[in-house]
Amino acid sequence: MNNPLLEKFDTPFESAPFSKIKIEHYQPALEQAIKEAKEEIDQIVNNPQEPTFENTIVAMELSGEKLGRISSIFFNLNSAETSDEMQKIAQEISPALSEFGNDIRLNQALFQRIKVIYDQRHTLNLTEEEAYLLEKKYKGFSRNGANLNEDEKLKLRDIDKELAQLTLQFGQNVLAETNLYELIITNEDDLKGLPDYAIEQAKADAEAKNKEGWIFTLQAPSYIPFMQYAENRALREELFRASGRKAYQNNEYNNEENIKKIAKLRYDRANLLGYTTHADYVLEERMAKTPSNVIEFLNDLLVKARPFAEKEIEELAAFAQKTDGIDTLQRWDHAYYAEKLKQVKFNLSEEELKPYFQLENVTQGAFEVATKLFGITFKKINTIDKYHEDVVTYEVLDKDGNFLSLLYADFFPRAGKRPGAWMTSFREASNVNGKSIRPHVSIVCNFTKPTKDKPSLLTFQEVTTLFHEFGHALHGMLPNTVFESLAGTNVYWDFVELPSQFYENFCYEPEALALFAKHYQTGEVIPQELVDKVRNASSYMDGYQTLRQISFGLLDMAYHANNPSEIHDVQEFEKMAFQPTELYPQVQDNLMSTSFSHIFQGGYSSGYYSYKWAEVLDADAFAYFQETGIFNEETAQKYYTLLSSGGTKDPMELYIAFRGKKPTPDALLKRAGLVA
Repeated sequence: MNNPLLEKFDTPFESAPFSKIKIEHYQPALEQAIKEAKEEIDQIVNNPQEPTFENTIVAMELSGEKLGRISSIFFNLNSAETSDEMQKIAQEISPALSEFGNDIRLNQALFQRIKVIYDQRHTLNLTEEEAYLLEKKYKGFSRNGANLNEDEKLKLRDIDKELAQLTLQFGQNVLAETNLYELIITNEDDLKGLPDYAIEQAKADAEAKNKEGWIFTLQAPSYIPFMQYAENRALREELFRASGRKAYQNNEYNNEENIKKIAKLRYDRANLLGYTTHADYVLEERMAKTPSNVIEFLNDLLVKARPFAEKEIEELAAFAQKTDGIDTLQRWDHAYYAEKLKQVKFNLSEEELKPYFQLENVTQGAFEVATKLFGITFKKINTIDKYHEDVVTYEVLDKDGNFLSLLYADFFPRAGKRPGAWMTSFREASNVNGKSIRPHVSIVCNFTKPTKDKPSLLTFQEVTTLFHEFGHALHGMLPNTVFESLAGTNVYWDFVELPSQFYENFCYEPEALALFAKHYQTGEVIPQELVDKVRNASSYMDGYQTLRQISFGLLDMAYHANNPSEIHDVQEFEKMAFQPTELYPQVQDNLMSTSFSHIFQGGYSSGYYSYKWAEVLDADAFAYFQETGIFNEETAQKYYTLLSSGGTKDPMELYIAFRGKKPTPDALLKRAGLVA
């Protein structure tokens, strides 16, 4: 059988030939690529010459290229365009990939070669990037079991194999539960308060399934407007409870046992490697360094934010009582009354803003901001193979017209796509021995689809989401590095959110908004009066939102900075972790942990705090742009250097080189209105 995944991609920019790839190609391609990658490692180990940086470290960097390419395609599509067959392959292949990773990290002969080079590092005349790569490779082995005895190595392999399957199963359960639920409305009165676009989409969803009425789901573009605008409180409660029950029901998709097993296996793994907890292990390679630093950081923010959050919820409760006689404000009331109060306080509604945020214009706006900052340009192209008709592809060029990157944009929800928004890569950048390989980057979101009568019009939150993911994409598209494992977003996890959160700031700047916030019917630029309202409302409910983010960070640390053997009742455990940040009555049949994919499936275990950590960085960084001018060429060039350096230096070193000083939380507290 000819397998397109195993052949050289004879396509524009060597892009993935999606239309030629069939489901039956994946497993044999992955198995063959693992076999070839093992042979490449064997060649390095069995090289009779003395270990050198070139024949060991560079050779390792170049090994497994085919495996990396194929697994990127497979796992990216398993998130964005999955099926039962793909999920089955993922369950089978994940342990094999985990085993292969351990074959490398636990290979004593390979580690000895690296150690020889590492011990000579001061005499080797390495470049700064080469020295950083050597350090990273050495630590990658010493931190992941290279110094264990044979019995311990076997134990580590078993743990990693089981973790690979459990984390995958966790995500599959969340996706299944998200897709299973439907709120079918047949009485038009129950739609009161909902905007036209939400009703039109619900009607289209019902028609697509040959059902009467309107269908609302747990997908964000359906769920969020319902919670924000539906006047029917009982239906808001029903939808809220359905969302909170995801993977927490008495069925095959329940994630409670998966959570306990994942947390315990991570703890056992850390112990085996000589660390007190999983958080101690993870944070050694983060800017925060230790669990106590993270907890202190979160608690410090909590002390500052809680009084503001309490006032916000008191005001909201009083407003709900005065408006509709609500005696006890519940969680399913928050988004609804917060939106109503926002309209009263700032005379601003999402519905008023949406006509100015047509998806195509916002995308173009994100591009134009990058053009003004860095001189890069984006050209829509139709010669690139796509994995779904919704995907749009772009060629990205630098200021001199040289090819920088491919960009895939995939914006609408569908049954095979997991919820949320993310950036990923099909290929990363490198430039070893003068062979320049440029990245293929993708941003994936779940925005409201166009209808028969209207284009896709974004809420302001969706606008900031697009800019957020595009900020990550820039980090992935701009590397000026030699080695793939140090390129783009291959940086410390609590630094990776800086470029994304930094880019969101442009959504509040009149100079940037003028580029893209244009009425979809008249072409009129968003009026200054509306811009002022957006800016005035930008810190609305920031106390509450800050507390919410802190609560997720504290829950993450509760699971990972302690011995999880004591977790018997997951709901009780979560309740205890959330207690310091709680502002609403508990909802008995709901649980957040069972769908907390960031920490149980994604890479954020012991790292969720990094969203708030990076907010300190992004507010401080953007304050610098505000001081010099948001499109100041010199400031932008310094920031370009930070982005294009990827993970070739310690992130704090990169930040200080850009900013001239260490970051302080002052700009964040001011922006969020958390200073009296």
